[in-house]
Amino acid sequence: MPKHRPRRFEAVSQPLLPRAAFLKRLARHGGLAGLFIAVSLLIGMVGYRAFAGLTWVDCFLNASMILTGMGPVSPMATPAAKVFAGCYALFSGLAFLSSAGILFAPIVHRAMHRFHIGQ
Repeated sequence: MPKHRPRRFEAVSQPLLPRAAFLKRLARHGGLAGLFIAVSLLIGMVGYRAFAGLTWVDCFLNASMILTGMGPVSPMATPAAKVFAGCYALFSGLAFLSSAGILFAPIVHRAMHRFHIGQ
């Protein structure tokens, strides 16, 4: 018989989480989202360095611009660099939305929980 996993968020029948515990949860989710973005940025930088031969500063610039949805800065000269840039752009869109979900999950849950308690 599998063990019952503890809930990460309080159930409907439980009271609203105290403010200090909520802020701790929010900080934990913020750290996780920040780590995910940092790893995504590192993947982009290494890829631009390997496939496009850019300097580390240009790699950072291109990866951060793609990751935030602004678009590339440097033109890609080789087919491999273009394929990497396209794949990284697709990944970045999902990474940005996923990190936003991780970051806002505690806030949305708390709001929904509060509305349910008020009924």
